[in-house]
Amino acid sequence: MDIKGYMPRLIDKKIEEYLKAFGAVCVEGAKWCGKTWTSEFHSNSAIFLGDPANNFQNRRLAEMAPELVLEGEAPHLVDEWQEAPSLWDAVRFKVDKSSERGLFILTGSATPNHKGILHSGAGRIARIRMRPMSLYESGDSTGNISLEALFQNEFTPALTGEVGLDRLIEYIIRGGWPGSLGLTLEQASLLPEEYLKAVVEDDVFRIDGIKRNAVKMNKLLRSLARNESTTVTNRTIKKDMKEIDDEDINIDTVSDYLDILERLFIIDDQPPFSPEVRSSVRLKQSAKRHFVDPSLAASLLNCTVESLMGDLTTLGLLFEALCERDLRIYAESFGGALYHYQDYRGKEIDAVVQHPDGEWAAFEIKLGANQIDAAAEGLLKLQDDFSNDPKGRPPKFLGVICGMLNAAYRRPDGVYVIPITALRN
Repeated sequence: MDIKGYMPRLIDKKIEEYLKAFGAVCVEGAKWCGKTWTSEFHSNSAIFLGDPANNFQNRRLAEMAPELVLEGEAPHLVDEWQEAPSLWDAVRFKVDKSSERGLFILTGSATPNHKGILHSGAGRIARIRMRPMSLYESGDSTGNISLEALFQNEFTPALTGEVGLDRLIEYIIRGGWPGSLGLTLEQASLLPEEYLKAVVEDDVFRIDGIKRNAVKMNKLLRSLARNESTTVTNRTIKKDMKEIDDEDINIDTVSDYLDILERLFIIDDQPPFSPEVRSSVRLKQSAKRHFVDPSLAASLLNCTVESLMGDLTTLGLLFEALCERDLRIYAESFGGALYHYQDYRGKEIDAVVQHPDGEWAAFEIKLGANQIDAAAEGLLKLQDDFSNDPKGRPPKFLGVICGMLNAAYRRPDGVYVIPITALRN
């Protein structure tokens, strides 16, 4: 569709490719990340199940006669398909009956229970995960340095301009929500606040019709915010809630609530690096905790520019979350993936980006330029460990991603130093 003012997203290319290969594409992710806008851009007709017109007529029609809401010029968009889960099978069936590609685009902001969905859709419906905007997509990164090009040994040093600490904090508090672009910081900070309210008061119930304790859910969210960018266990979260919020909660309830938040695409944990890459060293298998966008953690912690200026520890964790959000978006745009590394010797890598061909790169994330030397030294030691181990596969390259830095360059020891405001896919 011709959408005036559409801002291109990195996911556009993947949607176009998948529409040529599959009968249907499902674009899923958190609410307000831009799924509908992007999917409309790639569609020629659409129906919106969340439209309240005539007492949600479209939703009721989808429940009673799914085949009727699938009529329209291809690609036909069905927005928020999970409001009528039987549509999944209806789409799969229609794709099966046709040899055509690119018939439908579905969008979903929640993963419903499998009950009522008879078939996986494998081979017919391709899933694509969409996230909030990266700094490059929102126009806040110059894009001088390409992550994909680094894997091809392509790099050109560049002056990238000064970025103050206050600006980096604003990127965190504002987040990557398309609806926040053009707003003042005070206005933009209201979006994640209202988003979280909607999750607790409405979405958590609507996903499966089970009423959950809103007080406990809010306190769990605050605990996740306090533990943003760490590898804490569910038991540690339970303990944190008891000690900080004076809320005792069953460990099974913690797991259930976390599953709901994952199905709503609110949390987006960073998995551990594959142990096959370094089989002679025992690796920790804990995921690194993340919200889908650092603005959610900032909102839960009531962060302001002033408060984060005075709490560099929290700022460092939120900045790491910002960088890892962007690294994941960039990596996935060319078929890569984001991980983190921890072993039982106490050695860690903030971010590991794996290329589709198996090559991988190691990144440390640092807020200030004064931390670059120590970060590079740690990366080089780990590289030596991998190189000297006959079972290890050394990284393709090493990098330090920094906040307050005005240039992208390669150090004499070979480590790249890149401002997050200069990076792109």
